[in-house]
Amino acid sequence: MENDAYKTIDTPSEEVLFKDRNSKFFGYAFPVETEDDIKAALEGLKKKHHTARHFCYAWQLGTATVRFRANDDGEPSNSAGMPIYGQLQSFEVTNILVVSVRYFGGTKLGVGGLIHAYRASAKMALEAAVILEKTINVSFQLTFGYDLMNKVMRIVKERNLKITDQRLEMDCLYVLSVRKKDAATIFEIFTNVYKVTIKEI
Repeated sequence: MENDAYKTIDTPSEEVLFKDRNSKFFGYAFPVETEDDIKAALEGLKKKHHTARHFCYAWQLGTATVRFRANDDGEPSNSAGMPIYGQLQSFEVTNILVVSVRYFGGTKLGVGGLIHAYRASAKMALEAAVILEKTINVSFQLTFGYDLMNKVMRIVKERNLKITDQRLEMDCLYVLSVRKKDAATIFEIFTNVYKVTIKEI
């Protein structure tokens, strides 16, 4: 069965702080839908932490097709972005940006120390966030005459469907949001109702 649910967050996490030998790592998780959202979140953090050395981050967008990026922002290669991305994978979240802002404390941590610190800071940020499960939905547009209103509404109620938009003019037009795994069934039910047209939008 195809997986039609995913985990994400709706609100930014609380700020968390991980310390190692005077270096401070401030961790944040943000809900993001686009690369513009990511840019805006990073710019906000750069204003807030204008004296910090490094803004290392990882993000993942999408459900069916996934895009991601990990950025070390001047730290040794793969010592920051990938450990943060590893936490996105272990929490199985998407449409999310995790940033770890580092203030250098005067003592070098070495690559192993950095990997540990960035991983810990990302993990704390994700633990501080409220992770929700959402479903991947398909939208259908139904068009039918008023005489079929009761029949259509009965199916909507029985199947617990969500009407996201409706226009009642010469004909009735409903937009339904249907969970992806149920979409084929729902499509077939309405296709078999005489004088109701259904199309995916």
